[in-house]
Amino acid sequence: MEKVTVKDVVKNEYVDQLIARGNEMLGVLGYTEHSKIHAGRVSATAGRILKQLDYPKRQIELARIAGYMHDVGNAVNRHDHAHSGAVLVFQILRDMGMEPAEVAAVVSAVGNHDENTGTAFDPISAALILADKTDVRRDRVRNKDMSTFDIHDRVNYAAKSTELTVNVEKKVIHLDIHLDDEICSMLDYFEIFLERMLMCRRAAEVLGSRFKLTANGSKVL
Repeated sequence: MEKVTVKDVVKNEYVDQLIARGNEMLGVLGYTEHSKIHAGRVSATAGRILKQLDYPKRQIELARIAGYMHDVGNAVNRHDHAHSGAVLVFQILRDMGMEPAEVAAVVSAVGNHDENTGTAFDPISAALILADKTDVRRDRVRNKDMSTFDIHDRVNYAAKSTELTVNVEKKVIHLDIHLDDEICSMLDYFEIFLERMLMCRRAAEVLGSRFKLTANGSKVL
C-alpha cells in the first residue's frame, strides 16, 4: 500500500474545508490569517528543517503533513484548537489509510503545537513548532485600519522580514526578524511572543540544536 503524502493531504476535501472554515471564522473574530497559505508555509518549513538536519525521508514527510494540518481545529473553536484538531487529524488520516504508528506521530505533534498546552518532544513536533511560531509577516494581518490594530496586528504588520535558517555545522537554528519600530516596539514583540520563542528554544534542543533569535540586528536569545 502506498504511503500517504502531503500532496494527498493537500488534495483532501475535508482538510481543505476545515482550513477554509477555520480561517473564515478567525477572520470574523479579528485574528490574523490562518489560511492554506499559512498551512503551506508551515508545512514547507517543517520539512526543510528536518531535511537540513538529515532526518529520514518519511519523518520529513510526516512533519510536512503535520505542518499542513496543524490548524484544522480552528474550524471547531480557537480555544483548545490543537487538541480538537488532533482528533480531526486522527480521523482524516485513518480514513486516508495511513498506518497507525504514523497517524499517532502526526496526531501527537498537532496536539502539542500550541504554546498554552504543548511542547516539543520529538523531531516532528519540534519542526512543526519552529515552523509555526516563526511565521510572522505583514500579509497575515487582515485588518487594514492601523488605528484599530491590536498588539498581534501591530507585531505582524511591523515585520519587514523574517528568516529562519539552520546552521548544521554549528547546530544553530536562527530566526532573524526585522521590525518597523515605529509600528511595534521590541517590548510589544516580547509581550506576545516570549512564550513562543521559549517554546522554539525547547524545540531546537529536541533537534540537538540551539535556538538563536536576532531582532533588528541585535541578539535576543
